[in-house]
Amino acid sequence: MGLRTETEMAAFQGIRINAERCTGCRICESICAFNKHDEFNPKRSRIRIVKMERFFLDVPVVCQQCPEPSCVAECPVGALKKGEDHVVHVEEDLCTGCERCIDACPFRGISIDPISNVAIICDLCRGAPECVQWCPTRAIELGPPQRPSNSVSSTAQSLLRKWGIPEKEYEEYFLKFQDRKIKQKFLKFGT
Repeated sequence: MGLRTETEMAAFQGIRINAERCTGCRICESICAFNKHDEFNPKRSRIRIVKMERFFLDVPVVCQQCPEPSCVAECPVGALKKGEDHVVHVEEDLCTGCERCIDACPFRGISIDPISNVAIICDLCRGAPECVQWCPTRAIELGPPQRPSNSVSSTAQSLLRKWGIPEKEYEEYFLKFQDRKIKQKFLKFGT
């Protein structure tokens, strides 16, 4: 599927994140996991809260349904596909859990289900995302998809600058994102 037309882009509603409003309550993670797996297990959620406790910052992370998703292009077995609904879907029977899609995603919006060992990605709950409906602060809303420059690190750095935290205090912290293993630990558990 090619790039969306301007009309399609204007009409498409994805999940938008306003990290400044996020309190880190994790209701979104719980409701997502319950909606998809009938259990309150945040590790099975398609949305995650990255906690940066050093800076008292919480950033929701979810797929932004890119017009040309690098995760789809990177999948060696074709398990990720962009549907007619412009949403990336996982063909679970094809997925090998290789994690190449995770590395390819500029938002870090994909994870591997710890039970099935299959990629899990937001499918927008077929147009009515539960996380949007349950978020008490409206940190998660429907709207036009965000740009890759709104990744976790750039969103967090922007907020920290806005809040007056000196760049030297967080610059080294975000260099951790250069190492994949550290990046994965950071995104799964926060620091």
